[in-house]
Amino acid sequence: MIKNAVYAVILCALIAGNNGLLIKHMSSMSPGSIAWFRTAIPLIFLIPLLWKEGDLHFRGNNKRMLLASSINAIRMYLYLIAFIYTSIGNAVVLFYTYPIFVTAIEILFLKKKIKKAQLIFLLLAFIGIIITYAGKPFNFESRDFIGMLAAIGASIGYAVTVIIFKTETHNYSQNKMIFFQNIVGAVLFIPFLIGLPTAEIGHLATGIFYGFLIGIVVFKLFFFGLKYLEASTATTLMYLEVITAILLGHFVLDEKLTWNILVGGALILTSSIYISRLNRRTTKIAVVQTPD
Repeated sequence: MIKNAVYAVILCALIAGNNGLLIKHMSSMSPGSIAWFRTAIPLIFLIPLLWKEGDLHFRGNNKRMLLASSINAIRMYLYLIAFIYTSIGNAVVLFYTYPIFVTAIEILFLKKKIKKAQLIFLLLAFIGIIITYAGKPFNFESRDFIGMLAAIGASIGYAVTVIIFKTETHNYSQNKMIFFQNIVGAVLFIPFLIGLPTAEIGHLATGIFYGFLIGIVVFKLFFFGLKYLEASTATTLMYLEVITAILLGHFVLDEKLTWNILVGGALILTSSIYISRLNRRTTKIAVVQTPD
């Protein structure tokens, strides 16, 4: 069963690696419209299941969960802008800085003690971000700059939701966590569907497929793997998503693999992996979320 769990998480990462391609394919739609499909489609499938399980209620610390869901909606919007405005490589590498921001937030605001190893990896990650930005214009007329800035913003937003959701994982089922993760976005992004141009109707099927694949299939595969694997093992395997996304961007969309992405990305991902492992040694709570 452990072997099957490993295969499940690897498949999860490989599927998630297609996220950027799907977003690029739907780029004629507004980010808000795409975000609605990403957040609403999982709910459409989950609500009947939660009803059947008798778990469709709002007991618990719902204010905190709805706050996290609101932040996640903003994070989702920035995440989509990142992939639409810059290359898949830039977007996915910078978004995967979120473990660094989780650690930074815990140190700065939760007064968590920092270890020497954590400080070293934080500095390496910061150097990696600078290298990734190297040679690119720092102004809002540049799509690359806007996209990469959005990726960093999405990473920070995701880091905040990870910390909030982590404090509530023992109070909610996995399906309920997914429900709260998406509920605010599913409502907030409804106005973006109003007046959807006829030319974009052809993308509806892709939007539904995108929401189901990334919002349901990816999560179910990850949770299956997490059931039989250590959290550190499952989340480390998920970094295959980054490699898959970069390779797909290069071979399918002909995106250039610049030295910035290779060197900066290597520093960021190495730092993220080790910081994630260091964090999990100091807590027994596993965060049951995937970044997508």
